[in-house]
Amino acid sequence: MKQNAPASTDMTPAGKLVEAGLHHILGYQLAQAAIASTGVFGREVGQPFELRPVEFTILALIDENPGVSAKQLSRALALAAPNITVWIDRLERRQLIARERSVVDRRAQHIRTTAKGAALARKAVQRIVDGERQSFDALTAAEHAMLIELLHKAAACRPR
Repeated sequence: MKQNAPASTDMTPAGKLVEAGLHHILGYQLAQAAIASTGVFGREVGQPFELRPVEFTILALIDENPGVSAKQLSRALALAAPNITVWIDRLERRQLIARERSVVDRRAQHIRTTAKGAALARKAVQRIVDGERQSFDALTAAEHAMLIELLHKAAACRPR
């Protein structure tokens, strides 16, 4: 007796593998969506601006939070202090960010984008927004907003 073919919603978008047993797992769906999202990033920002995803994220966060500390970035991105320092060093060598000593506590450093870094961060963000709009056009504007809100809510469940 021949089984019914699985519904297209129960199959991977590429490769056409049955995934019905994984369909309800958030981490699996995030990983599948990340494949598409990573492609957009690579085309729109990674290759043209020679930025890795973590570099882009750090640059964009610094641009939106002038005076942020490495410790705050480390916490926000769940990166160890030595790792965040490596990324900050790379962005500083490219003259995209600058460190400034705190006038209150000379041991502390605040990080800000340079004019070059701010321009790059804003251009990169806009290119990703435009690229995602085109790549994820199967989502309505309401679905897109809902997905963003739900992902933000899921991320907020992370231990502090």
